[in-house]
Amino acid sequence: MKNLAFEASLGGEYIWCISLLLSFFGLDAIKKNRVVAMRNYMIGLTLFGFLPLLYAIIYYFPDVWTYLTFDDEEELEEIHMWQGYPYGLLWYAFIILALQVHSFSMYSAWKLITSWKAKGTKKIRLKHVHMMCHKLLV
Repeated sequence: MKNLAFEASLGGEYIWCISLLLSFFGLDAIKKNRVVAMRNYMIGLTLFGFLPLLYAIIYYFPDVWTYLTFDDEEELEEIHMWQGYPYGLLWYAFIILALQVHSFSMYSAWKLITSWKAKGTKKIRLKHVHMMCHKLLV
């Protein structure tokens, strides 16, 4: 079996992994219809999901740009490669997928929060109408 040598971690990868654990908090918020818990999930996803991805986009941009616009083979020697592929470009492929998943999660969380709030305001309005009718009848 071939030995796969990876570049040392930036640390952002570990921070991003926290966003995977946040999924359990999001699922718990869904199960219990909790607006505050879902809002906390969205904040956590922004801090531990999107920000590390943004950092990786900025960090790997010079390598990706150099690879996409190189004129000389000497320029490619400056780029970190893994298995013959530019390391930054591989990260960009992962980042695109992660951004799609996180964006869909944020959109879904936002839609749930707005629907839960709307449902709550309908209950309050119905309760208010019921109280007004009761006062009129008494």
